[in-house]
Amino acid sequence: MANKISLKNGFPKISKSDELYNRALGLIPSVTQTLAKGPGQWVKGIAPKYLVKGKGSHVWDVDGNEYIDYMMGVGPLSLGYAYPKVDDAIKRQLQDGITFSMMHPLEVEVAEMIRQIIPNAEAVRYSKTGADVTSAAVRLARAYTGKNKILCCGYHGWHDWYIAVTARNNGIPNAVQAISFTFNYNDLDSVVKSIDDDVAALILEPVVFTEPTNNFLNRLADLCKEKNIVLIFDEMWTGFRMAMGGAQEYFGITPDLATYSKAVANGMPISILTGRREIMDLADDDIFFYTTFGGEALSLAAAKATIEELRDKNVPQYLNDQGAKLKDGYNAIVQKLGLDYTKATGYNWRSMATFEEKAGDPLIQKSLMQQEMIKRGVLWQGFHNMSFSHSDADIDFTLLALEESLVVLKNAVHKNILRESLLGEPVKPVFRKVDNFNMKPVKK
Repeated sequence: MANKISLKNGFPKISKSDELYNRALGLIPSVTQTLAKGPGQWVKGIAPKYLVKGKGSHVWDVDGNEYIDYMMGVGPLSLGYAYPKVDDAIKRQLQDGITFSMMHPLEVEVAEMIRQIIPNAEAVRYSKTGADVTSAAVRLARAYTGKNKILCCGYHGWHDWYIAVTARNNGIPNAVQAISFTFNYNDLDSVVKSIDDDVAALILEPVVFTEPTNNFLNRLADLCKEKNIVLIFDEMWTGFRMAMGGAQEYFGITPDLATYSKAVANGMPISILTGRREIMDLADDDIFFYTTFGGEALSLAAAKATIEELRDKNVPQYLNDQGAKLKDGYNAIVQKLGLDYTKATGYNWRSMATFEEKAGDPLIQKSLMQQEMIKRGVLWQGFHNMSFSHSDADIDFTLLALEESLVVLKNAVHKNILRESLLGEPVKPVFRKVDNFNMKPVKK
């Protein structure tokens, strides 16, 4: 019988997941389209690999096991799976068509909504993925300034200009690698030392899990203005979550350009570029940024319905309130159990459990926690990506599951049987770093 959400489960049976996985081997490189969803981020042999259904904050795998989900599609499910208002909007639009031979009115209607919400949205453009619009922003910045170099901080997609600064930069020309650089968050000196007369843009995630200190973001904005550098906020995570207008509204800072995706359409593929009119106007004739599916109507219909719901239900406040219960609850359990090597950090709407080396390999600790949470019916990677569908009942159960799992972790650490307690293969290091943003490999 398939597992339900229960503290009395055995480990889930995942035979159909494994069968699909074996069929994918040798057919789909890395077997996944999204690194964070792939098997390397889940305890192999314990965790399911394929999901087939979602409703609210719950998901079901191909073997019929049910879980509370805290990944939420790696961010897009801001309202929840199969959210009625959004699904109804998609169905209504589907009756009329998906992609047309000319522009669609929703392109205008959604842009007008965004202009009312996003502080810097003097102009708006659409695409499909976050990497599309961050790359468009970089191209605009270069065209506007006549300069070439890019300084970045955080994760910005898979395109050449960004992946050039990572360890997976094979296939990227040396000339591209030579004009992309990184800087460290909350370290203005690292920015100042990196700037020369050829820096076109500075792009960063305004926050990930660490809060800005010493007025870092404001000082960064002032520096960019002083040096004629285009400031780009990558708001894939902060947009429509931290506040309706994202980090720029929350912190009162208006970047030159900003990029959005994830939360804005509750799972449908759309990304958004906003910015100052004088820069965005270069997309008229000076740069090329067009895609066949940029005006695809189902995603625009979903975005319109999602934005209305996020606004009318004050969803950012709900995410903050519910997330606080989970983050603070985690830390209260840790304190109760006397654990000094794990804690939940970050903002309430997206917190993260961290583990310290003094208790053993942090990845093994995280893997053991994930193993025990999955047994109890919670899909857990250490992140708490909150949605409007995460109920009090979900959080209450999750805290019970966390306490039982943390007890297992505590006993394993105390008895020095951490690795032996893990029944499957541990999770692999994640490509996306969250604390040390200086990711450029050292050339030997």
